[in-house]
Amino acid sequence: MAYPEFDRHELRIFSLSERSNRVEIERDHVAPSSIGNPLSSTAQVVLDETVARIRRARAADRPVVLVFGAHTIKNGLGPVLIHLMRQGWVTHLATNGAGVIHDWELAYQGQTSEDVETHVQAGRFGIWEETGRFINLALRIGAWEGRGYGESVGALIHNDGLLIPEAKALCAAAADAARDPEHAAAAADLLGAIQDFGLPPGRLTVEHPYKAYSAQAVAFQLGIPFTSHPMFGHDIIYNHPMNHGPAIGRTAQHDYLRFAESISRIDGGVYLSVGSAVMSPMIFEKSLAMSQNMAMQRGEHIDNHFIAVVDLAPSSWDWKTQGEPPMDNPAYYLRYCKTFNRMGGTMRYASADNRDFLLSLSRELDH
Repeated sequence: MAYPEFDRHELRIFSLSERSNRVEIERDHVAPSSIGNPLSSTAQVVLDETVARIRRARAADRPVVLVFGAHTIKNGLGPVLIHLMRQGWVTHLATNGAGVIHDWELAYQGQTSEDVETHVQAGRFGIWEETGRFINLALRIGAWEGRGYGESVGALIHNDGLLIPEAKALCAAAADAARDPEHAAAAADLLGAIQDFGLPPGRLTVEHPYKAYSAQAVAFQLGIPFTSHPMFGHDIIYNHPMNHGPAIGRTAQHDYLRFAESISRIDGGVYLSVGSAVMSPMIFEKSLAMSQNMAMQRGEHIDNHFIAVVDLAPSSWDWKTQGEPPMDNPAYYLRYCKTFNRMGGTMRYASADNRDFLLSLSRELDH
């Protein structure tokens, strides 16, 4: 049976220049030299242990993976993330689709975070030309080039634009499906965008005046993995007709496997989960399972990893000494703690604002 589908080509799409925003990066950014609010005594204990573990991990050339929700970007922490990368403390960053979007919008226009309630009622929420067109086109080109999701957008920002290939080259690649079906399919997808939107070949310049604040762009420049782990339909770029599922899937699959590669080396390393209640624990548990599978085939086991979980929710449960709470205790439903507590190694939870924790972490690592 053929079910009807919504036609995004019929949407009236608005320019970002018409949108008011709640976050302005030049006003709201957090400099690494800033002084945040003091942590609680329990959060400070977690921070101290995290600092020691990171120092030990980097001295042994083990990974430090920082996974964060979109509010880390909206809270202006891009410069702190950049500092942690430049100082060599963090070896892999990961976020969700919204984190990528906020980082891109801040780099492109210096602003992000629209009024969701007002814009839904006005039929405007997420229906923005530049965000939808440029990010989705970057992903289509990234899929063709074999890039990951975060890498594709990081390249767009860093390079201030995209290189659109000749249709002839794409046609030739698409016709060679027998030899390389994945590349052929990505070529056909990009060719479709070129034809549908009348895109001429050559360089498409997209200036990013605020890219110095972009963690994605700096990660791309430094060659540090910045992976994105989206869920289909969760992000505003899905509202734009340039959006294309196969490009999302190809680039996001690259990122998941790159993330899993970092987790496969996490023994002796550190995993920081900051403000990600769903995405971070979900991708970590699957990646760790695959990594354990491979380690056990070598006669090894991943046990010496440290997990620091940071979120705003208070927790009266002592995960360190009491283990997993019973199902009739509300702490059992603090899903990210429960998931990470099952992942072996050592897990600690700190209730803290992401700005205060990451600022304190950066400052203490530097001293």
